[in-house]
Amino acid sequence: MRREEGKKSVIKTVSKVLVRTLLGIVIAGMTAWGTGAIYYSPLPGESLRAVLAALFALATALAFLLLHNRRRTLAGFLIAFALLLFLFFQIPASNDRDWQPEVAVTPYADINGDLVTIHGVRNFDYRSDTDFTPRWETRTYDLRKLDSANIIAVYWAGKAIAHIMVSFGFEGKDYLAVSIETRKEKGESYSTLAGFFRQYELYYVVADERDVIGVRTTYRQPQEDVYVYGVNGNLESVRRFFLDYLKSINDLHRNPTYYNTLTTNCTTSILMHARINPESPPMSWKILLSGYVPDYLYELGRLDTTRTFLELEKLSHVNARAHAADKDPAFSERIREGLPKPALLR
Repeated sequence: MRREEGKKSVIKTVSKVLVRTLLGIVIAGMTAWGTGAIYYSPLPGESLRAVLAALFALATALAFLLLHNRRRTLAGFLIAFALLLFLFFQIPASNDRDWQPEVAVTPYADINGDLVTIHGVRNFDYRSDTDFTPRWETRTYDLRKLDSANIIAVYWAGKAIAHIMVSFGFEGKDYLAVSIETRKEKGESYSTLAGFFRQYELYYVVADERDVIGVRTTYRQPQEDVYVYGVNGNLESVRRFFLDYLKSINDLHRNPTYYNTLTTNCTTSILMHARINPESPPMSWKILLSGYVPDYLYELGRLDTTRTFLELEKLSHVNARAHAADKDPAFSERIREGLPKPALLR
């Protein structure tokens, strides 16, 4: 009997420790988020925000350390956090800011049957990644000629992290690329941490491939490694995928929203668009570590599998061909020389 009571006592003690530990981790995470939300809030003055953020963190720590009634302390913390969360989601997104020139125009599309007219297609003439002649175009595409979807993976800091873009091909000649990015104001730089706290609007760069690929392979310093992969599938799915992109582009034109480093980034947004189709890839850690997206698609049979992935990866590296093509109007065709064509079923 005593042994059984002893076991129950140990189990009860261990359970309490585990619950308190987990609760402490959750509260620490909520405190960290609240501290960041205050620091990156629209309140005027960086010094004021820093002081208020530090006070929030300090007050939370002291309350749990010094106050004896933990339940009341927890209730008070949850009320304060709920208020902070409410105010955070009241911060409005906007299309009317002093934007950097690369994202100055908000694209949108007019759809008339099978004809899609897209306004605000970026096709800059680059001399460097900071010296360029802006050129925004209006282009019309025939959905009946849509015949490919392509994944473009851009690497600059090792294998794990990449910027992923999608490009749509029309009759194997005309390609329209879409890059999901942060929309930065003049003088603003990107911060992964700030991206959690409504610092950047979400932006779809709709562009000529010569723009979004060429600036990365040729004009950005240091140059970035770009890989182009044709995606296997069926044409009806590609069409739905493309139209879902256009829906989001038009939604953002009317109702801006925020980018989020974790939930609304270049890769997770592509996955959300892919879910318009029943055969969309399931969620995977290789989507969160975006550099492994091509590997993942290869494993699913969505890329050419007639050769090993290492062989396909080497073949799909387009930097040398992009340097040679540079400002050639046939840029998209030239960077695909020797690449396997995607298998698309009608």
